[in-house]
Amino acid sequence: MADVSGSRSAALMARADAHTMKTYGRYPIALVRGEGVRCWDADGKEYLDFLGGIAVNVLGHAHPALVSAIADQAARLIHCSNLYYSEPMAELAELLTQHGGLDRVFFCNSGAEANEGAIKLARKYQWRKGLKAKNRIVSLTHSFHGRTLATVTATAKPAIQEGFGPLPEGFDYVEAGDVAALRAAVTDRTAAVIVEPVQGEGGVRPLAREFLEAARAICDERGALLIFDEIQCGMGRVGHLFAYQAFGVKPDILTLAKGLGGGVPIGAVCATEEAARGFAPGDHGTTFGGSPLACAAALATVKTLLSEDLPARAAAMGEYLLAGLRRLQAKHPGLVKEVRGMGLMLGIELTRPARPVLEKCHELGLLVNVTADTVVRLLPPYIITAADCDRALEILDQALAAVGSAG
Repeated sequence: MADVSGSRSAALMARADAHTMKTYGRYPIALVRGEGVRCWDADGKEYLDFLGGIAVNVLGHAHPALVSAIADQAARLIHCSNLYYSEPMAELAELLTQHGGLDRVFFCNSGAEANEGAIKLARKYQWRKGLKAKNRIVSLTHSFHGRTLATVTATAKPAIQEGFGPLPEGFDYVEAGDVAALRAAVTDRTAAVIVEPVQGEGGVRPLAREFLEAARAICDERGALLIFDEIQCGMGRVGHLFAYQAFGVKPDILTLAKGLGGGVPIGAVCATEEAARGFAPGDHGTTFGGSPLACAAALATVKTLLSEDLPARAAAMGEYLLAGLRRLQAKHPGLVKEVRGMGLMLGIELTRPARPVLEKCHELGLLVNVTADTVVRLLPPYIITAADCDRALEILDQALAAVGSAG
């Protein structure tokens, strides 16, 4: 990485490091401004943002519709308790149910909260039916569902669970894509199966349509609910407003966050009318979830996604970018093992740890990140152009060449 010692960025990083908990291995970049698909650090260096806040900034940075909606709502009503109704919350719930095919919504503040709420809803649904022993949750290898205790437990990854025990009981794990193993794991005690249609932190792995169809059928046979975690792959990322629409498999419960607010924290648990019966007043809640400000931001984001047909743009730009990545794979066969993904959720799997490629990309002005150790992940805003893609591919080519020549 470039030496930033003595810079404004270094001073900002030192201030943060002196007072914040060490939960993130942050990159040595201090961003202060963004516009469109570009960001600038404290020293004025420009970056092409192909990470988008990890699938959050779907409209890019400082989109006029989002900025205006936030300013207007902040001047009117920032927060009121969920003991009261608010217009932005009602309108957002209406919009999501109209376009998502699910009937009820609960708003929260993050993806982890949404998944936690989905797990609670699934268990309480079975409990209300008198099936009090039907409380187990089945999840998949390579999954990631959040950092709360329940979602850490649902994430089949010992490295993020270690040291947080005792973990909640009642979770079972199945190899992603293994229908026979899933069928064996889902029993009369299973409350729900939770899956990411496209796994993000696990290395950008789209699940096969056949596996998701089998999961739907198995859940129906066993009386279990099917939960789709669309925190990362939803909100237009894979070419449809909701990822399940790309696979033709409808869940009972669907979770959203990240791109929903375009950069403002908000999450959602969407459910069918039947599944939503699991919750009654007093069963679940949140102080800040569904605040007027967050819902106004989400409304502006979703309306812009729909009015500008940005999911279709994500699909088209994704195809363009994927074709370019395949050319890079052919050019660097000893370093690039596979390129994969859907829409603008793409991964470049390397034959070695990907950190050196990441560092070279940062040096050359491209923001990406690494997941599953060997995968360079691309999650750009949907407003990118072919020229933006060409520039990103040029930088990736240079980074791969530099790392490959270093041996």
